[in-house]
Amino acid sequence: MRALIVCVSVSHGNTRRVAEAMGAALGARVVEPEEVTAAEIGEYDLVGFGSGIFSMAFHPRLREFVRGLPEGRGGRAFVFATSGFPVVIGPMTRLLGRKGFEVVDTFSVRGFDTFAPLKLVGGIHKGRPDAADLAAARAFAAGLG
Repeated sequence: MRALIVCVSVSHGNTRRVAEAMGAALGARVVEPEEVTAAEIGEYDLVGFGSGIFSMAFHPRLREFVRGLPEGRGGRAFVFATSGFPVVIGPMTRLLGRKGFEVVDTFSVRGFDTFAPLKLVGGIHKGRPDAADLAAARAFAAGLG
């Protein structure tokens, strides 16, 4: 099975660490949206899409990338996110569904978060994702194969 993970990780590297753990379990290449084309996406059996959550939404770069994919050319996909607070994954799964992807599963994990007022108190979830979170990400990805 050929797998690819498209992720955006900008604040503390939380999402990239989770993506790398999943990538290790799947033997998947991990890329930013700008490093892959729509045509390349179609070459993979499974594609993961993930980012940190910003203002209750996936990162704009990831959303724009998915919006730019042609309709009906999707395959199997999964969605993942890191966030300091509970995650709303539904909008991304629906967007992928409209593009023709079958979203087979989702995964989210807490991450160190210093957004706006949280920065004043040093952030929340320091040290996350931790070793247990990364092990859970690897187990999740292994179960997708």
